[in-house]
Amino acid sequence: MPLATDDEVALAPPDGGTEQTGAPKIVPVRHSWRWVAVAVALVLVAQMAHALATNPGLEWATFRQYFFDPSVLNGVWLTLQLTFYAALAGFTGGIVLAFMRLSPNPLLRVTAYGFVWVVRSVPLLVQVLFWFNISYLYSRLSIGVPFGPEFFSFSTTNLVGSLSAAVIALSVNEAAFASEIVRAGVLSVSHGQLEAAAALGIPRRRQLVRIVLPQAMRTIAPNAANQLIALFKNTSIVSVMAIMELFYTVQVIYGRTSRVVPMLLVATAWYVLLTTLLSIFQYYVERYYAKGAARTLPPTLVQRVRLAISNLRAAAAGERTLR
Repeated sequence: MPLATDDEVALAPPDGGTEQTGAPKIVPVRHSWRWVAVAVALVLVAQMAHALATNPGLEWATFRQYFFDPSVLNGVWLTLQLTFYAALAGFTGGIVLAFMRLSPNPLLRVTAYGFVWVVRSVPLLVQVLFWFNISYLYSRLSIGVPFGPEFFSFSTTNLVGSLSAAVIALSVNEAAFASEIVRAGVLSVSHGQLEAAAALGIPRRRQLVRIVLPQAMRTIAPNAANQLIALFKNTSIVSVMAIMELFYTVQVIYGRTSRVVPMLLVATAWYVLLTTLLSIFQYYVERYYAKGAARTLPPTLVQRVRLAISNLRAAAAGERTLR
């Protein structure tokens, strides 16, 4: 029996079967339950939108009347001011407390830990009322030598007003939580990198600025943004001191007009709008600090829109070609 040549062996179909002229058919994986979940989600969203649009108790006419009311806009502006000042002071103090917790000095560590422990244990509302009534505890404050003579003293009756008490309480509370966020970010950086930098003779300040902080910000940014959004919403607590921020302004209006639900919707809409802007800012901050970790940066909103449009155009062109 003659032996087959190499060419005949190469052209023969495998397993002695018939010769296949086409490529194997690829069947995509079907996700039936995923489409069921999508359908259920769409039905729920449609029902919610229908309820919001047709429920007469929401009084959308009143909502439109007061959404851009000057008093509401003044309340929004004061809310933003409280958020800005408390975030600036809080995160500044939080950075100091974080490095005190990381210090080799035991006294600094214990002091910072005690501050964080006390502030995190006391509800924010209690802190706000405490600072608002500080004059009941200390009628006068003095400056001088500790346990020695006083140089001068002053009354605290008008020292801490309602707005000052709100900023102090929010800042102190923010500093305690921000310190843990910053400390976690610093601890997330591998200690071996600092040892390598020290071996290369890089100064400690340069190690902190160029090595630790850029990497720590990838951990700090999401948590710090979340804390900032929580601070923005927590400003509504200062309404107990009759400060005309957004929530208290809405309370005054619905107390005068008895339109409780539409005025609460006004406050909700402003909180949602400004929180969305903070979330967009958070996305770009995280994207900026992802440069050293991700090979390809996540697309921006504009890039996502352009990509979706190009995909739609490509799909439409493919359909025309098939026809």
